[in-house]
Amino acid sequence: MVEFFTEYGMFLAKAVTFVVAFLFVVAGIANVAGRNRQMDDDGTLRVKHLNDEMKALREGLGDEVMAPAARKAARKAREKAEKAEHKKQKKGADEPRKRVFVLDFHGDIRASAVEDMRREISAVLQIASKEDEVVVRLESPGGLVHSYGLAASQLRRVRDHGIPLTICVDEVAASGGYMMACIGDRIIAAPFAVIGSIGVVAQVPNVHRLLKKHDVDVDVMTAGEYKRTLTVFGENTDKGRQKFQEELEDTHLLFKEFVGEQRAGLDVAKVATGEHWFGQRALELGLVDELKTSDEYLLERIESADVFEVRWEHKRKLAERLGFSVEGGVQRAVEKLLHQGASRWLQ
Repeated sequence: MVEFFTEYGMFLAKAVTFVVAFLFVVAGIANVAGRNRQMDDDGTLRVKHLNDEMKALREGLGDEVMAPAARKAARKAREKAEKAEHKKQKKGADEPRKRVFVLDFHGDIRASAVEDMRREISAVLQIASKEDEVVVRLESPGGLVHSYGLAASQLRRVRDHGIPLTICVDEVAASGGYMMACIGDRIIAAPFAVIGSIGVVAQVPNVHRLLKKHDVDVDVMTAGEYKRTLTVFGENTDKGRQKFQEELEDTHLLFKEFVGEQRAGLDVAKVATGEHWFGQRALELGLVDELKTSDEYLLERIESADVFEVRWEHKRKLAERLGFSVEGGVQRAVEKLLHQGASRWLQ
């Protein structure tokens, strides 16, 4: 029995070693494919009519829960209504319905989703009118100042075209996320969404004393008095710290001025303390305009408008698709193998 466990353990170790090596190869293929993707214009714009999606969900559920006779009557009523609607559209008797274009932004520290959003906005602006509306489902805890400044500027394009802009926040719009949100004509937040954090923070680790302890010298050569204020490896000075703090304060001032320009009537001094609030408190402070989830809001808009979800999607090259497919399969195989091995050893 001991010999069996020894042989099985050796087999398991070899299998895991092979799988890990294979995963490195697959990751390399995926990375190369990812770099090629960034170099090529390989995306496409996807548009989904949410009215049709909600209608299908409603009718599908209704067909399942209704009695046979009621289901048959409901289908006949739908067919009759669809024919009447088609006849009205053919005659041109009805006024054109308003359109709502829905975009999604999920922010990381670099606001990297702005690359897709700028394409989506460019597409929408070419066909949208002042009678339409753009809704952005925004989720972001913030990040780099210049990155979120660009993201906010992209949303500003919608406002500059005179198209109503609504921002929906279900979970978080903090710091740079709120910088984007405040561009909207209206901000709608879920009751427990995290809102605010109008402040600036910077952390710069310094290992100068550690290097000095081990007799390691680091020369920081600059031209210009404040080319470097704080460094990671060099010795920081009080003068450099003071200048760095001044830069933070100036950035914070710009942030406050920006929010104040977008949200007329907001007591910026009261809310620009770096604090964040949940939706209900944010409403009381004037940081948001209404408490509601994005799902609730869009279902309401579907009743009176055509709602389209607009999304820029990247095409995956064959090598990338193969890489992710194989990687996922191998990962599942490894988990299964390790689970089986563990259960045998515990027996």
